[in-house]
Amino acid sequence: MTANGWLQILLLLAVVVVLMRPLGLYIAAVFEGRKTFLDPVIRPIEGLVYRLCGVKRDEEMNWRQYGTAMLLFSFVSMLLTYAIERLQHMLPWNPQGLPGVEQALAWNTASSFTTNTNWQSYVPEATMSYFTQMVGLAYHNFLSGAVGIAVAIALLRGIARKQSATIGNFWVDTTRGVLYILLPICLVLAPVLIGQGVVQNLHPYTTAQTLEHGTQTIAQGPIASQEAIKMLGTNGGGFLNANSAHPFENPTPFSNFLEILAMFLIPAALTVTLGRMAGSAGHGWAVFSCMLLLWFVGVFCIYAAESQPHPLLHGVNQQHTALQDGGNQEGKEIRFGQAGTALFAGTTTDISCGAVNGMHDSFTPLGGLVVLANIMLGEIVFGGVGSGLYGMLIYVVLAVFIAGLMVGRTPEYLGKKIEAFDVKMAMLYVLIFPLVILVFTAISVLAPQMGLSSLNNAGPHGLTEILYAFTSAAGNNGSAFAGLSANTHWYNITLGFTMLAGRFLMMVPMLALAGNLAQKRSIPPSPGTFPVNSALFTVLLTGVILIVGALTFFPALSLGPILEHLLLKQGVLF
Repeated sequence: MTANGWLQILLLLAVVVVLMRPLGLYIAAVFEGRKTFLDPVIRPIEGLVYRLCGVKRDEEMNWRQYGTAMLLFSFVSMLLTYAIERLQHMLPWNPQGLPGVEQALAWNTASSFTTNTNWQSYVPEATMSYFTQMVGLAYHNFLSGAVGIAVAIALLRGIARKQSATIGNFWVDTTRGVLYILLPICLVLAPVLIGQGVVQNLHPYTTAQTLEHGTQTIAQGPIASQEAIKMLGTNGGGFLNANSAHPFENPTPFSNFLEILAMFLIPAALTVTLGRMAGSAGHGWAVFSCMLLLWFVGVFCIYAAESQPHPLLHGVNQQHTALQDGGNQEGKEIRFGQAGTALFAGTTTDISCGAVNGMHDSFTPLGGLVVLANIMLGEIVFGGVGSGLYGMLIYVVLAVFIAGLMVGRTPEYLGKKIEAFDVKMAMLYVLIFPLVILVFTAISVLAPQMGLSSLNNAGPHGLTEILYAFTSAAGNNGSAFAGLSANTHWYNITLGFTMLAGRFLMMVPMLALAGNLAQKRSIPPSPGTFPVNSALFTVLLTGVILIVGALTFFPALSLGPILEHLLLKQGVLF
């Protein structure tokens, strides 16, 4: 751990804090229908989209209509992506002549990009054509991110509105998420990445002569345009198999900083949007403080674990010097170092992005434990665009409910009474996540021909690889412990169902909660009302998150990375 490493972390935090407030207020203005500085350019385009699609912008929906529209839109777009994959050999922009994608893999990939997971069981540059990458997959990078933002805004309206039967219009919210937020920032970010050396072209792959007189195929393509939305929309799917560890996707320390910032930007800004729309800026900062605390602890633990010398490497200098970074260098890019890798890994697993600039499978057991635990918290530590905020607000409801039980009164949240239906929907949301993960992991471990045959490692590390795969899929993260060969019928099919459950089975109870809150009348605060804009609330919320996560997943973690760490001390490797 070095001064330079800490400077990178503190600089990132400073830039995020500076940018999140204006962006958060801008997002609130967009979804409240107020005038923004982009209106002269985007309003005509927005109106044209509504006319072409037959959308009436002034008609609002109740939570059932909103959820139905969201599910239908996602289902149809998933079918479209599946068709593009299967028929890519007949479609344009396929200079390599790649064949259509196999059925189970096409199902897995369509599920993955529809749910904002971007889990990839394939080598992208050898599997997907340029057309599939740009039209089938990058399309979802915009739309799945916009859907997450729209659903979060629907919940914020449910909190803010009084005795309202509606929570907005799904089609309007999604359109505005793309046109006003994701697309403008990407139009700025992509050229900057190109300036840093990220590739952007439609050329066929290049065949180069090696020094050993052989040949090497160098993949390229429209990478920068997909890289920008991959990071900003917290999607994470790489154009190339090495993802953001590849110099064509992430060539410099500055591009690495920009990609981490892009992941952070919208999830952090949405806490300001929460404060603005709910009428309590202090509550938004309290939620942000909880997220920031959990994020910082995770990054610190990864940095500390990976900076330690490997205990079984003898006769090798693993100390930090002017010429080397030191610590566990396996699976890491030297141009990023331990700090850049730890910062990226902690952020991408907290923020539900899933992009990687180092191989998590090569981390130390404790480093791997942290990235896995980050996702197991439910992707609420900033989380994905929109999904992180509404996931965190589920825990806010539970924290307020617990606080009410402790003082013996009906819990209140920003002037709304939290009643039985609200707690039931919150608990349904919380319980679906571990149920899907632990059931499919158990089946995979107990089925040697289906689940264990894909492992490259035995023992607790192998268990961690399987557990990480289903956790990443259910959390819509998409990163992987690369030691698991997941391109099999079993994993393609089950991970596809896991991703759909982790996205949509959790969205529906959340929308039901939003609709129920919107119908309630507001009550004035009383001396017994628990304040949700204080440091005490931040501590309570953090405790609830950690206790729920620990009680749910600690037994599985103790059999995986914790046991591997203890065995490593005894000289045992897997």
